[in-house]
Amino acid sequence: MTTGVRFRAINDEGVRTTKTTFQDTLFDVGLRGELGEFGDYFKTWNWELGFRYSRDEEEVLGGGIVSQPGLREALLDTNPATAFNPFLGFFEHNTPAAIGRVYIALHHSATFELPLGYATVNGDLFSLPAGPVSFALGVEYRGERWRDDPDSLNTTFNTIGATDFEASKVNRDVWSTYQQVRIPITSPSWSLPGAYSVEFDIAEREEWYSQNTSATTILTAAHSQYNAQKPKFSMRWQPLDPKWIGTLNLRASYTEAFHAPTLLDLTPAGSEVFFELLRDPKGLTPPGASIREIVTGNPNLQPEVAYEWSYGTVYSPKWIKGLTLSADFWHIDLRSIAAAVGPQFIVDFENQFPGLVERDPITGAIIQVLDPGLNLTRAIAEGIDYEAIYILDTSMLGRGDLGRFTFALNATYLSRFEFQATPFSKRIGLSGMFVPSDSTFTGSLPHNRAYVSTFYDGPTNTWLAGLDIGATLHYTGQYEDDNIELVGAPKPQQPRIGPDGFTGKLARKVREWITLDLITSYTFNLPPSPVAEVPGSAKTGGKNVIRDGKKNVIPISSAEYNPCGWRSWLNGMTITLGMQNVLDTDPPFVAGFPENNYDESLATIKGRFWYVQLKKRF
Repeated sequence: MTTGVRFRAINDEGVRTTKTTFQDTLFDVGLRGELGEFGDYFKTWNWELGFRYSRDEEEVLGGGIVSQPGLREALLDTNPATAFNPFLGFFEHNTPAAIGRVYIALHHSATFELPLGYATVNGDLFSLPAGPVSFALGVEYRGERWRDDPDSLNTTFNTIGATDFEASKVNRDVWSTYQQVRIPITSPSWSLPGAYSVEFDIAEREEWYSQNTSATTILTAAHSQYNAQKPKFSMRWQPLDPKWIGTLNLRASYTEAFHAPTLLDLTPAGSEVFFELLRDPKGLTPPGASIREIVTGNPNLQPEVAYEWSYGTVYSPKWIKGLTLSADFWHIDLRSIAAAVGPQFIVDFENQFPGLVERDPITGAIIQVLDPGLNLTRAIAEGIDYEAIYILDTSMLGRGDLGRFTFALNATYLSRFEFQATPFSKRIGLSGMFVPSDSTFTGSLPHNRAYVSTFYDGPTNTWLAGLDIGATLHYTGQYEDDNIELVGAPKPQQPRIGPDGFTGKLARKVREWITLDLITSYTFNLPPSPVAEVPGSAKTGGKNVIRDGKKNVIPISSAEYNPCGWRSWLNGMTITLGMQNVLDTDPPFVAGFPENNYDESLATIKGRFWYVQLKKRF
């Protein structure tokens, strides 16, 4: 007889435990130099070679996990000494023999290995009337090696209280090259009206990928290859001499980007999750039914590509010294998005994902949802980044140097975020919306996010020069809650005024979240102590001597003793005291997160947190 069992302990076993051991190895070596010795043409050329090897090993020992086969056998056992009784309550216990059959320890190990080598060269190629044409070239190789070996009970999906998943192994070799050229068109020395300074930057990067994935119970071993060749163009235009209105720079860029799937995205190994909150649009699945989800990677995933352009301005007015204003509009067109869309999205658009939803052949209820990594169609994002910085140097007030104040405002406005999962589905507007954690984009998308900061640096050439005090106010704006799920409305903001006639519920917004951080640090910069000369060790021979008539008495040394003592340890040391979320502000309530009721992508329940940091520079 086959039995399905779910169980949570009361008093037979303590809390679940996890012991994690990390062992990291890093080897890094490199050389850099100049090529000026080969002639005047190469006097600006620099080169660098490097190699890095890193290996990260992790072992996890989990305790208090229930074995499904052990629990099933113990429940069916008729021997009172070894049988397991789940109904003993809080004040009684099963026998040690029964407990030992049910509760086990899991062993999980994983390794990531990365050898990396690179070579670069840069310098000036030749000079134009406006200045030198600079270049940079580089080549890089990296070999990514990933291996994950969970416990055998995990790989057979036979535990209760742990996430079950299969073993995986992925190897990848990547070769890449890049080239970059900076071309000045006009020079400030020409004083051309409307073209005081103009320069272009052209860059290109090529990458070649080759990867192999191991076999699983569902998929065979796979091999894939792809490559990319992506350019970038940017320009900076300063139309006027700063003496007229201040420094005004206009800038623009166009970039084609390429992002290969990670090794975890490629692994076909699946993990098992159970959901009880999935909503079946067909109404054939009972509410609260436990539905199995298998989350897997995909060895056939293709890289993501993006087309980005931006334009903006940076202005420092002549009449307000220390003020800098900037604003940039940006547009990102992301295609072939590699991500897991989440079980609810797959169920809502079941016709667009054939074979991923398994239903009972008789009742039509959902039994299982496969959630593999997929290349989705498209996402478009647009917004504006704006910043204002004002630096007040008190010395310009004519009252002496009392230090320097820096005031900053940095903000982003997300005006548009549209997502299209398949070529046949409609675009979904997500800007200003709650986004579930199991969706393609791991984070909600409020329209406004900003921070305002004030910092004070002590006056130079005084003991207060190392003092730094600051305060930062973080702001996350309002956004719609998961109203389509909560209210069942066709739009996230409906119904806003009166209760919906069908559900009797109102759409709601997640309120803004404001937190305050404070920081104080002091860096000790002690004046150098008097030089203690080393007797009898003159570097200049007989030139540095004390003469007594015609006779040399003792040579004077230009060597020094190494500084030591408390002054040398204190010099260059920085002590920092900080506090995050000073007012202990709770994150806003989010009904779309039923487990914790706050948005983990934007907020934290850590609360007020203070820290002390000590840093020494040698």
